[in-house]
Amino acid sequence: MATTPGESLTASMRRQRMLELIGREGFARVTDLGEAFRVSEVTIRSDLDLLDEQRAIRRVHGGAVLRGAGEPREASFEESVGASAAEKRSIARAAAAIVQPGSSLILDVGSTTAAIASALVAREDLADVTVITNGLTIALELEKAIPRFQVIVTGGTLRPLQHSLVEPLATTVLRELHADLAFIGCNGVHPANGITNINLPEADLKRVMVEAAERSIVVADGSKVGRTHLGRVASIAEVDELITGESADAGTVAELRGAGLDVKVVD
Repeated sequence: MATTPGESLTASMRRQRMLELIGREGFARVTDLGEAFRVSEVTIRSDLDLLDEQRAIRRVHGGAVLRGAGEPREASFEESVGASAAEKRSIARAAAAIVQPGSSLILDVGSTTAAIASALVAREDLADVTVITNGLTIALELEKAIPRFQVIVTGGTLRPLQHSLVEPLATTVLRELHADLAFIGCNGVHPANGITNINLPEADLKRVMVEAAERSIVVADGSKVGRTHLGRVASIAEVDELITGESADAGTVAELRGAGLDVKVVD
């Protein structure tokens, strides 16, 4: 197992790298992980216990194994674009309609937020809009609206799966900015567990996006509603609105509203 410097990694990034290593090998020993990440075996066991609780891996004697093919996995951007495409376009139009000329917004990575980028570009009435994003695909789509739009890309380390930029650097840029709106994508919206994401480095950055905006709006197709994943982004109380589609479970939508979240269901 290749040695990975541990000192510069946050806990969430370390756990994400563990998942990647376990995914490649199928199994990893506590001792090997401790050496790879240069942290104590106590820390490794704590990390593995957390990943096991979140059903990302399965703890076994001496280490951990990857869970079976039936366990959740992160889909690529290209895979996600084709899933619930019509619903995502409806969500995107509703989200884009909120944006006013002269406003600033943060646009998270994801297939739904990419649809928002397209919907924003199509709004010829929008001008003097500043969009901050960590998504390369989104930045290229928004480029069509320059000079009506100013597009700021966070920088950071490239994740090919989502064409997203994460730590280092991305948080540094976001902490220096304050936006009117943030559109946040996710893999799960749950009344009790809040907003979650399957990928840990992206979940970290989404939290910073929520903090950096005056108003945070979660955009998620109905398949995400009622689900919980590994990386916690925010509680229900920490975001302002959810825009979802008609495929969302009506009972869960009612629970989310009961928890105090403003939910808009689009057709």
